[in-house]
Amino acid sequence: MGFWRVLITILVPPLGVLIGNGLGLQFLLNIVLTLCGYLPGLIHAFWIQTRK
Repeated sequence: MGFWRVLITILVPPLGVLIGNGLGLQFLLNIVLTLCGYLPGLIHAFWIQTRK
């Protein structure tokens, strides 16, 4: 995971998931989690990007 992907994920978690996985269930789930709170969306985004 490069510097720019980490920075984008910190600033806008759904955009980080979109770049890493594209449109799909994980992207929609991350949007819902981010709307519920910034921290759950951020944790989910990093989990999605680092599990590969």
